[in-house]
Amino acid sequence: MHSRTIEILVGAFMAAGLVAFFFLAMQVSNLSASSNGEGYEVTARFDNIGSLKVRSPVTMAGVRIGRVSKISFDRTTYEAVVTMRVETEYNVIPEDSFAKIFTAGLLGEQYIGLDPGGSEKYLQQGSEISLTQSALVLEEIIGQFLFSKAEEGDKVE
Repeated sequence: MHSRTIEILVGAFMAAGLVAFFFLAMQVSNLSASSNGEGYEVTARFDNIGSLKVRSPVTMAGVRIGRVSKISFDRTTYEAVVTMRVETEYNVIPEDSFAKIFTAGLLGEQYIGLDPGGSEKYLQQGSEISLTQSALVLEEIIGQFLFSKAEEGDKVE
């Protein structure tokens, strides 16, 4: 009888652990805080989006104002076209704002950060952000560093 109670408690503890793990996974994968689907869509073109994904956050001043809704490839300009859905309440973002791809945290989740411009006209449905900065890809940075060190070594000899 006593061992049966211990087995039930262990089972309940395991179930609670699985539920906690599920909620943790939802927080890390950005699936828990879903938008209501309202808002307006704007696009931006990047040379390299790194590992940016659909549903990645779009932030301004550290506040999430939307999410990436679509990523496609332009065959004529060879650029990634990122469509972002910005929530309706953030409808006063200057049209000359700057979009950058940043990396957050140890897991390397990438997101888009917007820096406001100075225009008196605002982004609206269908607008395109023309000022962009692509993702910093660690492999490219290391390659450039090693290449510059190799050139320095050639000059010394």
